[in-house]
Amino acid sequence: MKNIAVLGLGKVGHLAAELLHHSGFKVTGIDRVAPKGDYPFAFKSLDLSSSDAVDKEFKKHDAVLSCLPFALNIALARAAHDVGIHYFDLTEDVPTTQAILGMSKTAKGLMAPQCGLAPGFIGIVGADLIAQFDDCRSCKMRVGALPQNPTGLMGYAFNWSPEGVVNEYLNDCEVIEEGKRKWVSPMEWLEDIYIDGIKLEAFTTSGGLGTMCETYLGKVGNLDYKSMRYPGHVQQMNFFFHELLMRDRRKEAGEILVNAKPPVQDDVVYVHAAAEGLIKGRMERREFVRGYRPIDVAGKRRTAIAWTTAGSVVAIIEMVRDGKLPSHGFLKQEDIPLGDFLAMPTGSLYAG
Repeated sequence: MKNIAVLGLGKVGHLAAELLHHSGFKVTGIDRVAPKGDYPFAFKSLDLSSSDAVDKEFKKHDAVLSCLPFALNIALARAAHDVGIHYFDLTEDVPTTQAILGMSKTAKGLMAPQCGLAPGFIGIVGADLIAQFDDCRSCKMRVGALPQNPTGLMGYAFNWSPEGVVNEYLNDCEVIEEGKRKWVSPMEWLEDIYIDGIKLEAFTTSGGLGTMCETYLGKVGNLDYKSMRYPGHVQQMNFFFHELLMRDRRKEAGEILVNAKPPVQDDVVYVHAAAEGLIKGRMERREFVRGYRPIDVAGKRRTAIAWTTAGSVVAIIEMVRDGKLPSHGFLKQEDIPLGDFLAMPTGSLYAG
């Protein structure tokens, strides 16, 4: 795997393309409009709605990374499957992942969705915690991408795709509860969490577990994922989506929210994963808790959400290239060893 196309050159896609270039890949960035300023990779403008154009372009590459909204990914994954190249994306959308899982059964390359932060890195961390137990009774994974200096009742900034946020706030959430795999409503199961003395609230959101419920059914008694926000956020979101009925107008809802709370540069990504169970007959609790902030990556200051998302998928692509992960079939995030991930040049960013 040497030639890779990166689709969508927003903050995450642009950084992923740069990191892949610095890692030795021959990168072609593809978007409707060329990115501003200097960049070290090739660029091509392409109509991604044209299947003929996409197939022709994909045949020039060994792999493709989609950093586009989830609604576009099934068609792109199918095109990658049909020409026999590796496919990676950042989707949190459950139906998209299930469709790609089906494609993987006949794929010549690797089909690897959900390679971002959540799902993605959080699943790698959760799997590592579970593996430390002889009998794991619970694993709870939480992620929050937040402004460092929140304002207003919402206490939020849309540094991530508004389509993705609306999707995870409204779609049902898969969990394992008391040994049973089930679906629960989003924006519920509210709880308080403290990280470095900062109070946060956590609530169910869709897609963060990826394929973990299937993997750990019968092995872990309780497994769930929640998003973390500043206190009061979920009440505002429930009012917006359900009392104002914006759940029926998803596209407009995303536009309203990002207009009200645009992205910020000073952000923070909190990761909180905790597992409990028996180790050598004794009840233990193991945790992985981090607060990631903007850092300099590839010569520029990058927001926390940009580098934690782009860095995760790039580290995984590096592992596939280096033979540390399979080269065909379907890649589950929980099958990626955390130690090997952190040992990669890009993965080492998460060790701090």
